[in-house]
Amino acid sequence: MNALITTAVFGIVLMFVGLFVKNRQHIKYYAIAGTIIAFIANWYDAQLAGGGTVVLHGMIEVSRFSVLFNAVAIASTFLYFVLCGSSFEKVGNDVADYFALIFFILSGITLTASFSNLLMLFLAIEILSIPQYILAGADKKNLKSNEASLKYSLMGSFTTGILLMGIALIYGATGSFSLREMSLGTGDISPLALCGIILTGFALAFKVSAAPFHFWTPDVYDGSPTVFTAFMATVVKAAGFIAFMRLFHVSFAGGNLSQHWQLIIALITASTLLIGNFTAVFQQSVKRMLAYSSIAQAGFMLFAIVALNETAAQGIILYAVAYSVATIGIFAILLKLKDYTFDGYNGLARREPLLALVNTIFLLSLAGIPLTAGFFAKYFVLSAAVQQGNLLWLVILAVLCAAISAYYYFRVIIAMYFKSGEAETTEPITTGFKSALVIGAAVIILLGVFPNLVLQFL
Repeated sequence: MNALITTAVFGIVLMFVGLFVKNRQHIKYYAIAGTIIAFIANWYDAQLAGGGTVVLHGMIEVSRFSVLFNAVAIASTFLYFVLCGSSFEKVGNDVADYFALIFFILSGITLTASFSNLLMLFLAIEILSIPQYILAGADKKNLKSNEASLKYSLMGSFTTGILLMGIALIYGATGSFSLREMSLGTGDISPLALCGIILTGFALAFKVSAAPFHFWTPDVYDGSPTVFTAFMATVVKAAGFIAFMRLFHVSFAGGNLSQHWQLIIALITASTLLIGNFTAVFQQSVKRMLAYSSIAQAGFMLFAIVALNETAAQGIILYAVAYSVATIGIFAILLKLKDYTFDGYNGLARREPLLALVNTIFLLSLAGIPLTAGFFAKYFVLSAAVQQGNLLWLVILAVLCAAISAYYYFRVIIAMYFKSGEAETTEPITTGFKSALVIGAAVIILLGVFPNLVLQFL
């Protein structure tokens, strides 16, 4: 609750900071300070929960899980501001407004992990979605950015209607908006409730860019300013999965109810893995490849939804850390390059060996190579599916798709180390930027060896 209020307040504060701070480069430091204060506020939420669960007015539930995910989201946003905050100025003059919108998104993200009512779920999704529509079109002179904003807002608005219809049907079947008072797992299962579950599932699948609801993702991620794509594809996506898992695990997992939707989610997972990985292979732009890569990674995160056990909760938290840190680092390096194609990375190891090294670590993590956090993230979500007992076919498919993903990730590594050329950067690489990247890479390796450093807090 404290983290929710703090992030919302800082969003308002940063709107006014833009009126009084003339040096736009300094606004970044106010935003970084805001994430530190939000992190401290989230720690006070942990004290409020006291190791248990506290429900506030039947709307918000503060627990170890919600506090831990909020800590991951806020820390990832801190890293994002440190690495990418200076690039906000390249998009336009409204730098303070961009930071304010990020804080409003973060406010919605904190709510996705702690809602205990379907109305709060709807508010959380809208709070984190509407600022994204604005940020996607922030580069007003770029037609691709305008197209991305229009496509995202139209399809997002349509999906909001589907989500509301699903919530309305569930309420009609149960007479309650509370996650723990629906009693859907007892007695006969209402066809009305099943329709509501399917509609809410489809709406949330759109939000996390799961196939076949993924068609907006490549165009929106590619058309949006790269600095904002880095945030949309990482922390926001992880928050969508937290909301997805919380709703389905808390409300729709009782009795025989899960059997009615597990197969549908499993098929969505399979199609997401296949479409994301096979399409990424044929991309020539690294930015667009990362868009399809995010779809492929969504396929792995969906395992945490379809598997109903404690390992799934551990897996989604570890995946949120590994995926967010690695992808933010890759986008931060991409922002420094003039050419976003694979050829733009040619010879980067000779020009900037440290950048090439940390970029390699991030890519290896996304591929799930051992001794990186990405390996254990995939291990936990796949283990959760194996424990479920009826998803072995899906696990085998995921392992094969992980092998395919190594191809397009290693294309970047090969370009950096083995292709002739001279990778061009848009600006000098500062020591502070390199230091932040090294810290991010160290986190990836540390969690690849000791994943319990994060999971112990659950």
